[in-house]
Amino acid sequence: MSVEIGIKWSGKEFVVKLDPTETVLQLKHKLESETNVLAKRQKILGLKTKDGKQATDESSVGELQIKPNVKFMMMGCVDDFDIGADESVANIAVQDRPEDKLARRLKSVEVKILSPPRPGKKCLVIDIDYTIFDLGSTAERPEELARPYLHEFLTSAYESYDIIIWSATSKKWVEVKMKELGVLGNPAYNIVCLLDHTAMVTVHTEKYGVFDCKPLQFIWEKFPGQYTEANTIMLDDLKRNYIMNPQQGLVIRPFRKAHLTRGSDRELLGLMAYLAAIAPLDSLEELDHSRWERYIEKHKRQRQ
Repeated sequence: MSVEIGIKWSGKEFVVKLDPTETVLQLKHKLESETNVLAKRQKILGLKTKDGKQATDESSVGELQIKPNVKFMMMGCVDDFDIGADESVANIAVQDRPEDKLARRLKSVEVKILSPPRPGKKCLVIDIDYTIFDLGSTAERPEELARPYLHEFLTSAYESYDIIIWSATSKKWVEVKMKELGVLGNPAYNIVCLLDHTAMVTVHTEKYGVFDCKPLQFIWEKFPGQYTEANTIMLDDLKRNYIMNPQQGLVIRPFRKAHLTRGSDRELLGLMAYLAAIAPLDSLEELDHSRWERYIEKHKRQRQ
């Protein structure tokens, strides 16, 4: 007798039928054919064995706790490619006219304000997967998946920046993860809004083909007079996400293998210092964010 497992992903629902002897990994491969999300990039929340332990890829479907009409949430993005490490997004020509697509996004996507923008504050836009959260780790508890110093970083940044979270996944997933990580409702800082894949636009380049990116113009148009090219910075582990706004993007080192790197990852501590150092500037447009670590060292020497 087959086992049916309900899955929710990116606003869609799937029902996968498997033999009890098949494994979780085989479930992921079937989901890969349905969603185009690679099995290695999938995380299925709440999947446990009948003895209450966290299911692994080797767990058989027959061992799982499967309740009728209960659907599991799957996390994962369709691809993981990025622009070459030594290649600048500013030099990659966009072949189509994404401005038309952006206009449609501005008209169709409603932004829910969680905390009103504060006059005079700069704008910090932050990605989730592999930026502040390890999607691929074998760890399961939110505190194990969160990047070290996450709350210290956001608390410090909030002094000078309004914070916007922007993920290439669904709004439901963004809300769930931000609540689990303790970002939403945190007493030390507020989040202006959460953006998801619906605010992204598709661009075409000769070298990398078609992909989605995060146009900061969407934010600037939604918050006229508040956020601009001069006061916005975006943290993302993928360069392609800010191909329309290369000047504002800072490539954060990906946070992976959380269970192994928690004791050594200090990326957010460094970026905390960088954001504090550049906050007094009237404009951020002249900065080269790829040299943020050098900027910190220079700033320290000037203060000594």
